[in-house]
Amino acid sequence: MASLTPADLPTVLPVFPLQGALLLPGGQLPLNVFEPRYRAMTEDAMGGPRLIGMIQPKMRERIAPDDRPALHKTGCVGKITSFTETSDGRYLINLTGICRFDVLRELPPMRGYRRVEPDWSAYRCDFDAPSESAFDRGALVDALRAYLARNDFAADWKAVEGTCTADLVVLLAAMCPFTPIEKQALLEAPDAAERGRVLTSLLAMGRDVGKGERPHRMN
Repeated sequence: MASLTPADLPTVLPVFPLQGALLLPGGQLPLNVFEPRYRAMTEDAMGGPRLIGMIQPKMRERIAPDDRPALHKTGCVGKITSFTETSDGRYLINLTGICRFDVLRELPPMRGYRRVEPDWSAYRCDFDAPSESAFDRGALVDALRAYLARNDFAADWKAVEGTCTADLVVLLAAMCPFTPIEKQALLEAPDAAERGRVLTSLLAMGRDVGKGERPHRMN
């Protein structure tokens, strides 16, 4: 998982609060970084261990006057595994998810971006590869078929069949247009197996998707 171990996890972590963004251990998250404070954060991360914590702010109506909305308690650290600078000064980066964290406390900002003291202790399991037997793949695939049919989506079933269940859970969690609260529930699942059960429930019982909420890619 990007060649990091628990011993490499930092005691101070820059965080990128972004509602609706879901980064899971082993997952990928592309970002288009254009705000000055987050360009500064990216530059500092690139000069060090290349780690950025992704975390959702709480509901938009709770934004504080200083533009520092309260954060959810749990996020996920990602390593910058690709970096491109555009001609207009934006940074196009890709984060590979490593391990989740809880926010112990928020620290003073640096160069405009937010930082936290992370607690990694509850998420050491993120470094362990779950066994295939930990998942109910049949229930997940059945729920996925029903979800796709209900919303008139298509999928490459050959690719689905060739993907191990742990990876499939991470991919579907990222691709499906779940609400921010649903994404937070997926992130906070105790382990990969429970995340698979949460995902199966969301697919089986979730709301129908509107026309403007198509998945990022399903085929």
